[in-house]
Amino acid sequence: MKRALFPGSFDPITNGHYDIIKRGVKLFDEVVVAIGINADKKYMFSIEERKAFIEDAFKNQPKVKVTTYEGLTVDYCKDINAKFILRGLRNPADFEFEKAIAHTNRKLSKIETVFLLTAAKTSYISSSIVRDVIRNNGDYTVLVPESVRVKS
Repeated sequence: MKRALFPGSFDPITNGHYDIIKRGVKLFDEVVVAIGINADKKYMFSIEERKAFIEDAFKNQPKVKVTTYEGLTVDYCKDINAKFILRGLRNPADFEFEKAIAHTNRKLSKIETVFLLTAAKTSYISSSIVRDVIRNNGDYTVLVPESVRVKS
């Protein structure tokens, strides 16, 4: 089985994340959306809310699984037998950042990172932008899947 791990904080999942996952299931037998737990980070949404947003968005997609994890991403990949890490790239800054992580992960393990370019229509969206829009009572609904719109 070709299993890919798509790690992130997903605070909240955006239309950009949604697009990468939808495209990822065409490449892999299973995409595990793994919400990383970082005790030092402040989140807008609880881990349970973030997990529910993603599960609801992909409730009709059996190839998408949603989990949480702590620690190194490559260690979690080994735990669940994922041979690939899936990442989305919005811009050159993302590439430079993700490239360093991918090289480190490759040095620590045999896990390959697969990059997908975000769709032009979602390339400007980030979770931090969505949180700012929500905090300032703006219309965030065009930036996130329906599952986030109905629950936040």
